[in-house]
Amino acid sequence: MADSMIPVEVAYAKPEEQLILRLEVPEGTTARQAIELSGILRRFPEIDMDHLKLGIFGKLKKPDQVLTAGDRVEIYRKLIADPKEVRKQRAAQGKRTGKGGGKLEPKDASPD
Repeated sequence: MADSMIPVEVAYAKPEEQLILRLEVPEGTTARQAIELSGILRRFPEIDMDHLKLGIFGKLKKPDQVLTAGDRVEIYRKLIADPKEVRKQRAAQGKRTGKGGGKLEPKDASPD
C-alpha cells in the first residue's frame, strides 16, 4: 500500500517578501523534511537548517515534529531587536518627553 499524502504549507517571510508554499507530503513527514521537500531553501539560501527556529501556526515546535494534514510550518528569522529592550527604550523615551505613564499634578484650585 502506498503512503497516504497530506496537504501542508511551508512559510517564510522577510521584511520585503513572504512566501507560502503548498505541497503534499507523505504521512509521517516531519517539519524539517517538509521544508527540504518544499524547495524553499533554494529560494532563501540564508535559512540555516542547523539552527532552525520554526513553528506550526505560531507555536514553537521542534524540527522533528510530525505533521498532520493542514499544518503550516513557519520558518522564523532571528530578531533584529529584542522586543523587551525596545519596550524599555520606548518607556524611557516617554518619560523624557512627558508622554504616558506618569501622574498628573492637580491644577491649583484656588479661586480667581
